[in-house]
Amino acid sequence: MLPSFRQKELEKFVRQLGLSDLARVDWELLDLALTHATVSSDRNNEQLEFVGDGVLRLAIARFLWDNYRHVSVGEFTAIRSVLASDRVLADIADSYGLDRFLMVGSSTAKEKAGYRSRLADGLEAIIAALYLSTESLDLVRPWIEPRFAKIATETLSDPARLNYKAALQEWTQGHYKTLPEYRVCERNTEYNSSDRFSASVWLRDRCLGEGTGRSIKAAEQAAARSAFLSFAESENASQD
Repeated sequence: MLPSFRQKELEKFVRQLGLSDLARVDWELLDLALTHATVSSDRNNEQLEFVGDGVLRLAIARFLWDNYRHVSVGEFTAIRSVLASDRVLADIADSYGLDRFLMVGSSTAKEKAGYRSRLADGLEAIIAALYLSTESLDLVRPWIEPRFAKIATETLSDPARLNYKAALQEWTQGHYKTLPEYRVCERNTEYNSSDRFSASVWLRDRCLGEGTGRSIKAAEQAAARSAFLSFAESENASQD
């Protein structure tokens, strides 16, 4: 049995998620999901975080299948890379006030470094705890899909939001079991130039795409976008 104060805290958090079926929640699992490794080396959320990574991908796949079946598999992959990113997970966790319920070591709690990473990891652990409570997505979909819907809509309306580097990396790993290589050079020394850097992305001595940008990161994203969209177009053509 959990201490009464902790039980009340967890019930408050679950209600903040919008869940009312409290009887189905495994409270000890949820407590574990909200226990950082800095609190205990033996009893912490690291294993649940591992499980949650897989459950998250399942939840995203189900969400995309139910709501965006009209888009290509390539776009599925690109949207998933956004929804599963630490940035988005931390934002979702923050929107539900997860930090107020996550137990961390006293010294770690004061550190800003790693704060958002802890939020993202904690959210994955919570997803795992709720999934294992029912062996289904029943306690996950109601509160996470509204967040997914908003982000997916924004992403599809503004392709620049897509993390093409992550999407391309997942694509090449899945199809070729290897990672792409980026080659960058400075093409314009003017600081304010919008295309100061030029990048190309390669796979097994084959140039997949090229792009330019104000920064190295922007140039690499542009090259990844060119390569990824080329893959997506080829895939769509093969399906027609």
